[in-house]
Amino acid sequence: MSQLRRLVLLVTLLALVAFAAAPFAAAAPDDQRVEFVLTVLHNNDGESSLLPAEIDGDLYGGIALFGALLEDLRRSALTGPPLHPRAKRGVLTVSSGDNFLAGPQFQASLDNGPPFYDAIGMSLIGYDAIAMGNHEFDFGPDVLADFIESFGSRTTGTSRVPFLSANLIFDAEPRLAALVDKGIIAGSTMVRVRGERVGVVGATTPFLASISSPRNVEVLQDVAGAVQSEIDDLEASGVNKIVFISHLQNLNEDLALLAELQGVDIAVAGGGDELLANPGDLLLPGDVAAFPYPLTAVASDGANVPVVTTAGAYGYVGNLVVGFDSSGNVVEIFEESGPVRVAAVDGITPDPDLVAQVEKPVADFVADLAAEVVAETEVPLDSRRGLGSFVGGAFVVSTPGERVSETNLGNIAADSLLWQAQQLAAAFGVPEADIALQNGGGIRSPDVILKPDATPANPEPLTRLEINQQWPFANFVSVVEDVSATSLKGILETAVSDASLVGVNSGAFAQISGFTFEWDSTFPEGQRVRNAQLDDGTPLVVNGVPTDAVVTAATIDFLARGGNDYDFGGGAFTTLGVTYEQGARNFMQNALGGLISIVDYPFGGEGRITQAG
Repeated sequence: MSQLRRLVLLVTLLALVAFAAAPFAAAAPDDQRVEFVLTVLHNNDGESSLLPAEIDGDLYGGIALFGALLEDLRRSALTGPPLHPRAKRGVLTVSSGDNFLAGPQFQASLDNGPPFYDAIGMSLIGYDAIAMGNHEFDFGPDVLADFIESFGSRTTGTSRVPFLSANLIFDAEPRLAALVDKGIIAGSTMVRVRGERVGVVGATTPFLASISSPRNVEVLQDVAGAVQSEIDDLEASGVNKIVFISHLQNLNEDLALLAELQGVDIAVAGGGDELLANPGDLLLPGDVAAFPYPLTAVASDGANVPVVTTAGAYGYVGNLVVGFDSSGNVVEIFEESGPVRVAAVDGITPDPDLVAQVEKPVADFVADLAAEVVAETEVPLDSRRGLGSFVGGAFVVSTPGERVSETNLGNIAADSLLWQAQQLAAAFGVPEADIALQNGGGIRSPDVILKPDATPANPEPLTRLEINQQWPFANFVSVVEDVSATSLKGILETAVSDASLVGVNSGAFAQISGFTFEWDSTFPEGQRVRNAQLDDGTPLVVNGVPTDAVVTAATIDFLARGGNDYDFGGGAFTTLGVTYEQGARNFMQNALGGLISIVDYPFGGEGRITQAG
């Protein structure tokens, strides 16, 4: 579990206590009052986990099993024994965002081109509304537009589903703005469910600009105001059943936001991967429920709002079954509600269309990546995210990793940026870089020690698949000119700030090349970077004070544009046309001669970053 995930669960738990969250309690059920039974089938954070995982010989997850299970639940909700003898019944199917994610499985879509496999799969499943998460913007607005337009392609053969976010403005992004004009992107939508009108409102984390690449998409910070405006418009049009689908990063954010809203009847959260379940619910092997299903938020008018979410990766279908009265009030939560695990052992047969059109081509692509050896390593490579906390006023690293400390894989990532930028400098007419910075969050997964048995006597192969997993995003090697030591110190202060080490920007910790720096966590934020110098000895920061030095920095375009709150001081930056994944491969094959040496990259790093306190 990542450091951020642990923090989220802790903060969420405290928030749930503050909000007196408990399993949802509606008004005492009155059979005469239930007029409409709505089953909300939901998931979030699918994140391109299209292929099933094998655990002890059984298959779990994957979009083909997920789709088959969801269709079974949909059919049962509409044609199975009624939960209430006199009520109409209907089904609403929604996703709360992060519908794709950089990595080998999404790379299959990028290499193949639209329509993307994730969109083909979701089209075949059939969603009524989809919220926009932060990862939808990781490759920029144009790839998001490709993804959304994939839903209306001849290949998918379905009508386009609305993508929702009330607090994003798309006017300055032409392709997305065109989708707004067509009503495909909106703040809210109205879905007719068996004759009943159900409003759906979406929202996206206000931290989007610092954790992804929305480019010219405007992110409204007043999420509550934007969402309430959409709710008010729906209610003014006569809609009295409102479902809020959001990607705010964790349940704590949803519970806090719902306290500012009124008119929401059901909330479906995304981004935190929290597992809500009740006693008796079957879970995936190793999973433990964090909280009951559903939870309760208290709206600004005192109304109780059931709140649900699922663990991601197509591992569960959320199944919330509610009873509405004739005025659109939730008056009952049926005991059939809960997460339903996606498991072949439970008798699910994968959907054959999803297997043929999505899983098979993606699996073939991943297999090809796994067969291509790029280099060998004679040392284990630390791909852990890391974990730490403040104890007695000082930051203590309990598990090293690229988000909290120097690692040898982080050094390789930074060295590859510096080397590739220097190799291409003349061709692009830019100065040769002096230093390089790579954010730890850009070195991705899996959260393990790679090649733990590698030794100089027995080096192990490193495949294209493993490299793509570590460098999955469409980040391009870039050069930023005229970076002052003052600006560099500011970036490093961001890298060792509380927000980066344990907070919402976790992933901003810097892996570096071409220089060293020393920081002290016992100093106040903004004063922690004590010393820094270039490898040639040129001082950059001395006793907390930046010098007048100016350097050229290699980095990725995400950071050059200000991602993770890196501020390079406004210097011009040039993108060099090579992704950081390509740069890493080029570096390993050419600069390192195909061998990662234990001498050059000892496990634990070589002292480029020193924590003094």
